[in-house]
Amino acid sequence: MCLIVFDWRPDSRAGALLTLAANRDEFFARATAPLDWWTDAPGVLACRDLVGGGTWLGLTRDGRFAALTNHRDARAFRADAPTRGALVADYLVGQRGAPLDYLCDIAERGAAYNGFNLIVGDFARRELGWYCNRADAAPSLLPEGVHGISNAVLDTPWPKLVRKRAELGKLTDRGGTPELDALIELMRDPRVAADETLPSTGISLERERALSAAFIETPDYGTRGTTALRVRTTGAIAGVEIAERSDDDGSHRIERPGSFERRFTFEFALSNPRDARA
Repeated sequence: MCLIVFDWRPDSRAGALLTLAANRDEFFARATAPLDWWTDAPGVLACRDLVGGGTWLGLTRDGRFAALTNHRDARAFRADAPTRGALVADYLVGQRGAPLDYLCDIAERGAAYNGFNLIVGDFARRELGWYCNRADAAPSLLPEGVHGISNAVLDTPWPKLVRKRAELGKLTDRGGTPELDALIELMRDPRVAADETLPSTGISLERERALSAAFIETPDYGTRGTTALRVRTTGAIAGVEIAERSDDDGSHRIERPGSFERRFTFEFALSNPRDARA
């Protein structure tokens, strides 16, 4: 996944705790399974990379969440590094714990991986954390606000991140609750950035230009799926709404641009003591 924008409101008492829109970019030849409950871990709702076995975004029935983007630096890429998708899957499948504890554990062995950004959350605790193994910053819990991650560290002002973060902010301003379809359409934007605004990440200018679009389309690589997620609170209960629009219905016959959709809703209890007094 290469672009995530999200509005995080940990103190929300009757409204959106999290509103998120995300694009996953990948090679078209890489087989993936669409968003669904996992048969080998029934409490996990996520897509699945059928090559590495991990995932790029998912959540659990009890309100845990994780998502990943690659940190792009072609000059430092190692073909023998372990799969980064396992960092998301391990948190979702594993025992429940504080997000920051998990991120600190990952930070101790983060050098073994190619570059990544990892977001880990426990919505029942009202905690959302971030760590990048190519940043100078230690793992940390995120403050309230509208944030974005592409293929550099959190909130790096690459053109597509700045544009989509601002557009999400307008949709959620003053408590707005955009429909999931509106969040998906926000991310299906093929416009590329002007050359003078492009980053330099060790790839050709032509490739930088193609990857500067929120919705990427090249002959062999592009945006494989778009996910919209909202977590809303009502007293001590949170409700999840999630939708994915992808290019593969599970048959591995690629349809471009993808129109296959899956949607899920469920609820879980909030555990933060502040909610008992709300």
